[in-house]
Amino acid sequence: KEQQAMKMTLNQLLVEMDGFSSTGQIVVLAGTNRPDTLDSALLRPGRFDRQISIDPPDVKGRVEIFNVHLPKVRTKDNAEELAAKLAALTPGFSGAEIANVVNEAALIAARNEKDYVYLDDFHAAMDRVIGGLEKKSKVMTVEDKTRVAHHEAGHAVTGWFLEHASPLLKVSIVPRGVAALGYAQYVPKEKKLHTKEQMMDTMCMMLGGRVAELLFFKDVSTGAQDDLSKVTRLAYSLVTTYGMNDKIGNRSYPPPNDGRMASQRPYSEETAEVVDEEARALANEAYDRTVALLTERKELVKVLAEKLMEKEVILREDVIAVLGERQWDDGSEQLGAGLLSGDAAAATAACRADGGPYSARQRPPKP
Repeated sequence: KEQQAMKMTLNQLLVEMDGFSSTGQIVVLAGTNRPDTLDSALLRPGRFDRQISIDPPDVKGRVEIFNVHLPKVRTKDNAEELAAKLAALTPGFSGAEIANVVNEAALIAARNEKDYVYLDDFHAAMDRVIGGLEKKSKVMTVEDKTRVAHHEAGHAVTGWFLEHASPLLKVSIVPRGVAALGYAQYVPKEKKLHTKEQMMDTMCMMLGGRVAELLFFKDVSTGAQDDLSKVTRLAYSLVTTYGMNDKIGNRSYPPPNDGRMASQRPYSEETAEVVDEEARALANEAYDRTVALLTERKELVKVLAEKLMEKEVILREDVIAVLGERQWDDGSEQLGAGLLSGDAAAATAACRADGGPYSARQRPPKP
């Protein structure tokens, strides 16, 4: 019945659109978040044949959007400087999310009976938008909190010592949302193309939390489920989509549009066995690299986890105090300068927050 109703709606829409003449001076606009699911009949010439992709705003666009919404709330800081700082802290946010941040900050300030909205209110609002509502009633045991802290510290340390990993922006172990017990927020470098080495570093960073649990607790929990899902998809993409495997060669088998693993494979059973073996080998290689890296820097993971236990939320400056400056010039210094001086142009690119029970939500750059 649902599909029948959809077909009837589509047919009625097509009939109505066919009633317009090319000189009728009538323009029909429509919007969707899933252009890949549109019926091809809608996209034929004379119908919705022109498509405009509207991506999330870059840092300059976010500054302008903040300049629209900030005058609606009372702040003590200079409006332009505050807009630049907040734009640097919200990479990948849409216009609606930026408006939500400003509104949430005003509500938080009002709940605390403040006369003005301060920067820490905006920080709390960003955490709310990224990770969901703080669950004060969700009291974790000391054991669980310690495990979550080491899990997130493992992600942070792994990414810090890998050349192609994304610069860290914030780590939190405050329970939020339905299942999020913590998250790490990154500012990936703005790249359109990715090499195999860069994607392998990303896989290592995703496995950092699970490896840290194994090193410190001698067993693993269910917290890394989403990380493992991402590693699996990335490993199979390297083999079947991007042609970065010697045994499969220069072939590409695009994954399903919904991003899930394909239930029916467009190749033979013999090729499927090779694909499985090569994907497993890539995941194992990334895992072994991560184990070696965190074993060598186990003490740093411990110190960072203790700081997380103490403060619950740590920023990039806290990580530098423990791990030192990154040895690669990937824009991290400019990012830090942008947050302090208000130079918003120093902090472009999309935001990524680790997914799964130990984290909030995902905004990964597509490789």
